[in-house]
Amino acid sequence: MPEQLPYILILYYSRTGQTAELASQIGRGVARVAGIEAKLRSVPVVSPDTEASLPAVPDAGAPYVSKSDLANCAGLAIGSPTRFGNMAAPLKYFLDTTGDLWLNGALVGKPAGAFTSTGSLHGGQEATILTMMIPLLHHGMVLCGLPYTDENLSKTTTGGTPYGPSHWAGTGEQQPLSNHEKALCQLFGERLAKLALKLAD
Repeated sequence: MPEQLPYILILYYSRTGQTAELASQIGRGVARVAGIEAKLRSVPVVSPDTEASLPAVPDAGAPYVSKSDLANCAGLAIGSPTRFGNMAAPLKYFLDTTGDLWLNGALVGKPAGAFTSTGSLHGGQEATILTMMIPLLHHGMVLCGLPYTDENLSKTTTGGTPYGPSHWAGTGEQQPLSNHEKALCQLFGERLAKLALKLAD
């Protein structure tokens, strides 16, 4: 049986598909780096229901994440739509269950970063990414952003921040990712993958 490659876990919640598309583009960036792969995982929605109301496997999109997926990753990218400058509840709910991984230091020293999509241009993209970084720091992870040496960060008129990839989805009809946003996502995935291999050594 061949040895499994190390992987970057790209973990996200997506309601309309925009954050999922960011995750896919980040995965493309990871794929540029030999010796490591991308693993896309999502989280289920949360509700005030007191009983489980969703199937264990989603009907479409990435499979739901397990704590094992997180514990064994070589690096992590987390993504969420903006919710008042913060991550959406489903992603936060999952992260709130990872106290045992924090206790045993499973994620210490691994690279990580965050990405987001928002309806309005100034809808809290950077604040959302920064708030998503807080649990990563508590887990002892090494933060990864985007450098201004990439021209897409200076030329974008839609999403994209030095804190991590972002997308301006629009408040009406959903706008597709711009070429700048796609390029930044792919650069982010590539950087995370390279960092993960270097830190593993």
